[in-house]
Amino acid sequence: MTIHAGVHEKGSFSLQDMICKVKSGQELRKVGAIALFIGVVRGETLEGRKVKSLTLEAYEEKANEVLQNICSDLRKRRGIVNVQIHHMLGEFDVGEDIVYVLVAGNHRKNVFPVLEEAVERYKKEAPIFKKEYVTDGKGKTRTYWITERHYM
Repeated sequence: MTIHAGVHEKGSFSLQDMICKVKSGQELRKVGAIALFIGVVRGETLEGRKVKSLTLEAYEEKANEVLQNICSDLRKRRGIVNVQIHHMLGEFDVGEDIVYVLVAGNHRKNVFPVLEEAVERYKKEAPIFKKEYVTDGKGKTRTYWITERHYM
């Protein structure tokens, strides 16, 4: 069975793994466009504080279920062949990849809106938790758990 979505420990899944799944799939002949979103650890908060690192944790069973449901739902859209969401867990430094979202479809006009929806939905629906390690103006490191609501 092909896994189209899930949470993975850092280093256990790669962007190349995801692309290979699509390119080796039986429905490749229907694909005219593949769009990708790669989420990375930002080095600065929206308030301008310096981010040192990030820890990502999840309620794994529920996160896997939610991500798979999102992909299954979006694959039903007209012109969509494949949707994958793979979120990494663990300790991450600035610039490291933390999530891959892929949408493959008949045409670019089909894939871009679905890619955006997939990203917005996983951020709102999946029980994935982020802990930021930030440095204040005095050089002191502070840690706190954040949610996407802080960025909206």
